[in-house]
Amino acid sequence: MIEKNFEGTVIAVSLDKAHAFSKKQKSAIRLLAGLGVEGDAHMGALVQHRSRVRANPNQPNLRQVHLMHQELFEEVAQKGFTVTPADMGENITTSGIDLLALPTGAVLHIGDEAEVEITGLRNPCSQIEAWQPGLLKELVYKDEAGDLVRKAGVMGIVRKGGMVKPDDRITVTLPDEPWRKLERV
Repeated sequence: MIEKNFEGTVIAVSLDKAHAFSKKQKSAIRLLAGLGVEGDAHMGALVQHRSRVRANPNQPNLRQVHLMHQELFEEVAQKGFTVTPADMGENITTSGIDLLALPTGAVLHIGDEAEVEITGLRNPCSQIEAWQPGLLKELVYKDEAGDLVRKAGVMGIVRKGGMVKPDDRITVTLPDEPWRKLERV
């Protein structure tokens, strides 16, 4: 499940104050403990994603920060899709860490101060299909065993705030075993 590479790099950082599909790349973002990305539409202690607010506005926000690995962009490019940082709404684009293989509760130490605890997998939505037809089936599908695979990044909560910028180093602290596999949040 877990690869031995526990170090990576921030490739890009993004935010958008509107609930838009894509975000805007920035030179830096500020993570706020218990809230998320300062100025982002998904910032808050309680859920901010519109469909989840409609279902129950009082649930905790386990989706304060969306992280996606650049390696996914390279993978889908081989199938004819063009995806660049911020296109699919992530706040932090990473390289060098297999985000999808991390267990629930893994902590990413980003830059000099910030810490993000991984809460689960992003559930890709149909907006992806409207943006680039055919891409959704590359991001969510059933594997040979019939299990649902989600590849559109991970979600997390901010444990410790701080500035995050491209080229920042990322290290990972794993939770105590037994590890819980990431599930949709």
